[in-house]
Formats: sequence, structure tokens, C-alpha cells
Amino acid sequence: QVQLVESGGGLVQAGGSLRLSCAVSGLPFSSHGMGWFRQAPGKERDFVAAISWSGDNTYFADSVKGRFSLTRDNAKNTVYLQMNSLKPEDTAVYYCAADRWPHTDVLATTLRGFGSWGQGTQVTVSS
Repeated sequence: QVQLVESGGGLVQAGGSLRLSCAVSGLPFSSHGMGWFRQAPGKERDFVAAISWSGDNTYFADSVKGRFSLTRDNAKNTVYLQMNSLKPEDTAVYYCAADRWPHTDVLATTLRGFGSWGQGTQVTVSS
């Protein structure tokens, strides 16, 4: 059974930082690209960032580029989203996801590219 468990969310003031973690089990983690999405109340789930299965490539939404970074530890089956210079508009539930096909060279950046999802963790940024 595939499980993705996010942690690290919380309440932070604008300008602050948070690090989200996503622990994965039940699939060959080191073979899959990983992504993060977020969903604010009343809005669609939007792409935030993705990292390739090897960790060599990352891609970020324009809204977070330069503020967020993404790394993975294949020995711990965990991916990390470091969020700096947080803004109130970053407030959302953040979801991690594993892409559908192992060892793909092209990063998935859309919902349909990911086949396994976590339950989400709330991030609230106060002004």
C-alpha cells in the first residue's frame, strides 16, 4: 500500500520559513519523481514544485521561484520542501505526490502526472 505522509506545516508570520517533509512508503521511492501542490480555500489545486527521481532536476512555479527549494533523501524515502520568505498568499493545504511512471526524464508538473498523493498539511502565513 502506497503511503505519502506530509508534515511540517503550521502557522508562521510573513517573511518566515517552514520546511515540509513527505515520507513515502509502498513504492520504489528512488525511482519516482516527486511533486508538491497546494490548494487554497475555494481554489484549484496548483503545482508548486517537482524534483526528478535522481534529484538532479527541479522545477518551480513562478510564484515560488527563488523562495522555495526542493530536495530529496532517497536513503530516507523523504522529500523536503523548504519555504522561505513566506507570504500570506502562500497560505494553503500543501500536498506531496509521486509521479506515475518510474525513471522518467521529463518532470511531471500537472495533476494527471502524479498517481499517488498524501493527505496534505496546512500552511498558514499571517500578515
